[in-house]
Amino acid sequence: MNVVDKPVKNWRETDPGMVDRIVKGAVDLHCHSGPSVMPRYFTHYEAMEEASEAGLRAILIKDHYYSATPVTEMLNKHFKHLGVKLLSGVPLNNQTGGLNIYAVEHGIALGARLIWMPTFTSANHIRHHRAAGEDFQFPKARKKMLEPKPLTILDNGGKLLPEVLPILDMIAEHDVVLSSGHLHISEIWPLFEEAKRRGVTRMICNHPTYVIDATTDDIRQLASMGVYLEHSMCMFAENSKFRFYDPPILDGLIKAGTVDKTILGSDLGQVGNPRVVDGFRNVVSLCLDLGYSEDDVRKMVSTNAAELIGLDDEA
Repeated sequence: MNVVDKPVKNWRETDPGMVDRIVKGAVDLHCHSGPSVMPRYFTHYEAMEEASEAGLRAILIKDHYYSATPVTEMLNKHFKHLGVKLLSGVPLNNQTGGLNIYAVEHGIALGARLIWMPTFTSANHIRHHRAAGEDFQFPKARKKMLEPKPLTILDNGGKLLPEVLPILDMIAEHDVVLSSGHLHISEIWPLFEEAKRRGVTRMICNHPTYVIDATTDDIRQLASMGVYLEHSMCMFAENSKFRFYDPPILDGLIKAGTVDKTILGSDLGQVGNPRVVDGFRNVVSLCLDLGYSEDDVRKMVSTNAAELIGLDDEA
């Protein structure tokens, strides 16, 4: 008599509390709260409250036009009881003087944990923006702003500009994170290679397949040189205005960069998009559905980010 195998139960049946358990202690290195010239659904303090309710360990506030570090330092002091560590960094866009070492020095002195190479005012971002025309789907400022001055980190010969080098030295000296911002992958290679030569040990490439134009092979090579690959939850989460990719794409990206070098950041906070915590729950569920273990998913939403940003160094 043949024995009929029983249906295999999935995690939703066997352990329905797994998602909340993974979200508790998560670290979001890509939170877009306000005040901002972009439409945001919550303030920096409200982001802290939302994270606290779900048990997130830390969130890093990202604004493309200013460093939120003075605000995060103040909120950490006055609302420590919420149990959430707020972090921020310095974006090297036109509004902070571009490739401005003084902005880097000042930000780090205030407690900045990450330096973003140019994002919205990078020449690469602007090229993508203009090529897509009115259909370009990145958030726009509420009011029209001055035309940006396109920023690149390379000279006409493809070498790093002289002003980039002391910035890399300062990042290395203070052991903070270097983000490649919205530079093109062709700019990112010489940036990270020189950064490593100068002693930078903490590096991240944000949404490598969106605007950055990194290939799967690029992602493999970046991971092999110690770079973390951060994929934006807003590009995979249900009901997101920026849901550009299906789950199998995320699976391929994780496998290319490895679980150990993959970070999943929300990249949420925009008006009309899911809440940050809902984005986490949705994408954590997605990863479990793809077959990743609880430990693997925790690495991608918590452990890896904590290690990169140095949270455990404070213990």
